[in-house]
Amino acid sequence: MSSSLDDLQQLLANRSARRGRFILSSGRESTLYIDARLTTMSPEGLALVGTLGLRALRESTWNVQSVGGLTMGADPVAYAIAYASVGTGHLIRAFSVRKEPKTHGTGRLIEGPFISGDRVAIVEDVITTGGSALRAISAVQDGGGTVAGVLAVVDRDEGGREAIETVGFPVIALTTGAQIVARMNTS
Repeated sequence: MSSSLDDLQQLLANRSARRGRFILSSGRESTLYIDARLTTMSPEGLALVGTLGLRALRESTWNVQSVGGLTMGADPVAYAIAYASVGTGHLIRAFSVRKEPKTHGTGRLIEGPFISGDRVAIVEDVITTGGSALRAISAVQDGGGTVAGVLAVVDRDEGGREAIETVGFPVIALTTGAQIVARMNTS
């Protein structure tokens, strides 16, 4: 399978984007819903997101040791990038940030091979308000990590990028909601 952005945008348009009336996780109402997990959890989507995400990180020069974000939307994105890094000479580890700390065992908020001191890219499937990324940033900073920036599969262009950039973190999006809408009902 090729690893083109066109392929990812078409997959997102065909599998993940829906028109209707929806309440988003931010609480906002929208006539467009993008359930990126329908793409990011598919075999082709994982391959594309891993390759394109890794390429975007390399081009950013953020030089990260690990990637992760708020479970559950960020999980397949982080895992795909980590897997794509195998054989590149610079492995990138994946982690998940829980919505609440565990109430048993170690009580961890961050799961996986995250190491205090890591330089990290926070990953997201879809950015709307930026709230999930900001929660993940806070958890990583509290855990001793340094956040280099945020990598999203989709930026809905609804203010989330600006909210993240306002607090000092650059944002890279593989695609936008408008680019996906432009591909809806086309093959």
